[in-house]
Amino acid sequence: MHVLLVEDDPLVASGIQAGLAVCDFVVDLATTQAQARSMVALVATDVVILDRGLPDGDGLQLLEEWREEGVDVPVLVLTARDDVADRIAGLQCGADDYLIKPFDLDELVARLNALLRRASGRSRDRVEHGSLCLDPVSREVSLEGQLVPLSRRELVLLESFLQAPRSVLSIDQLKDSLYGMSDEVESNALTVHIHHLRRKLGVGVIETVRGIGYRLGKPEAVGQFARQRPQR
Repeated sequence: MHVLLVEDDPLVASGIQAGLAVCDFVVDLATTQAQARSMVALVATDVVILDRGLPDGDGLQLLEEWREEGVDVPVLVLTARDDVADRIAGLQCGADDYLIKPFDLDELVARLNALLRRASGRSRDRVEHGSLCLDPVSREVSLEGQLVPLSRRELVLLESFLQAPRSVLSIDQLKDSLYGMSDEVESNALTVHIHHLRRKLGVGVIETVRGIGYRLGKPEAVGQFARQRPQR
């Protein structure tokens, strides 16, 4: 999942980036409102972590601006301002959650997973699709009750499809979920990851929508012919 971190403190930012990377989040950093505004317009972000005390103003100003423009990406406000009035102001401006500094990284990860779960309309973290199951906490994938080893990129890609089971995802959207803006991406990298998922989970796990992108296959297609060579 792609996270946009809007934080101007280098120490806090580096700690969050390192901690989230361990949990397979792809994190891009913006240190000002202006950078965050540009990055949201350029990258398909799944969730935003937003600091309030930014060099070019209060982060809540940016949040209000986004909501007025119809930007509905989930936003977690992360700040040292712990007054009840500040928390109320954040929620009224459109924040989906509000976490106080200093914070525990495990709690931050749990809150991000909760935001992603709500955004996809699920009531629990565990995601099931036919005989396929993904546990976002343990980062384990099973098919018909058997664990299936996936690489980090394959796991993140599968999670992107499971978070939006009825949507067609464009190539750019999928690349944003897999790679940060600073990462160099080989032209066939996405195709290779999809090939591997089809080989391990069944040719029908991901459908190609020609000229648009890809979408999650029907639940009954998961696991079928997993040992056969997938068709692209």
